[in-house]
Amino acid sequence: MRKVLSISFWLAAILLVAAVMTSPRYRFAESLFFGTLFLPGALAVKYFYPKVSFADRTSGIKDIAFITIGIVLGEIMLFLMAHYVLQVMRDDFGNIYAWEDLPDLLLNPVFIAIMISALAVGNYFFDKWLEKRYPAERKPVTFLSERKSVSLIADEILFIESNDTVTTVVATDGRHYRNKTPISQWESILGDGFIRIHRAYLVNSAHIESFDKDSVTIKGCELPVSRKYSETVNEIFSN
Repeated sequence: MRKVLSISFWLAAILLVAAVMTSPRYRFAESLFFGTLFLPGALAVKYFYPKVSFADRTSGIKDIAFITIGIVLGEIMLFLMAHYVLQVMRDDFGNIYAWEDLPDLLLNPVFIAIMISALAVGNYFFDKWLEKRYPAERKPVTFLSERKSVSLIADEILFIESNDTVTTVVATDGRHYRNKTPISQWESILGDGFIRIHRAYLVNSAHIESFDKDSVTIKGCELPVSRKYSETVNEIFSN
C-alpha cells in the first residue's frame, strides 16, 4: 500500500507541475513531459541533502549551496535537451530558425529551485505521514562477516566501529562481526536512529545510556565523541 501511495504522490505532483507549465507554447502532453524532468532534481535533494553534516556549519552550508547549484544547472541542461527533442518531434528539424525559444521560467534558477523545493518538501512530509499510517516491517540487514552471511535487525546493532579497511558490527548479544563495508556506507544503510559520533563510530541512539560532550555510553561501553560531531550529538540529545 505504501508503494502505491508513494507512486500516486509523484503522479499527482507531476500533474500539478504540468498544470503550472501549460502555456500557449506547450500543449498539456508536452508540459507533462517537462513536469517529469523536475523529478531528478527533487530525488537528488531527497538523497543528497540528508547526507550533509552540519557538525561544521560553514562547511555544511557550503555543501548545501554546491549541491543546490549542481542540481539547478543539471535541471537547466535537462530542459534544454528536452526542448531540442521536442522541436525534432514537431518535425521542425529542417527549419532551425523556426524553433521556439525555451520559456524563460525554465531558465530561471529561482523558479527551478522553488519547484524542486516544493516537490522535495511535499514528499518529505508525505513520507512521514506514510511512516505513521503504515509502519514498515523491520527488515533485517544482511552482510558478510568472515565469509558468512549475517542478518540482524537494526535494533540488534549497538554500534559500528571502523578500523582502517575493516568495520566491526557490535550486536546487543555481545557478538562482534568483522565486515569490509565502509562506515559511511553503513550510515546510509542503517539510516535514521543511528548517529555518527566520530570518524570511527556510528551508534544506535536507542541504546545510548548516557552522554556528554566528549563521550557516549552504550551497554557500559564508553565511546569517544569527536569535536567534529560533538555539536550535532549535543543538539540531538538536548532536545
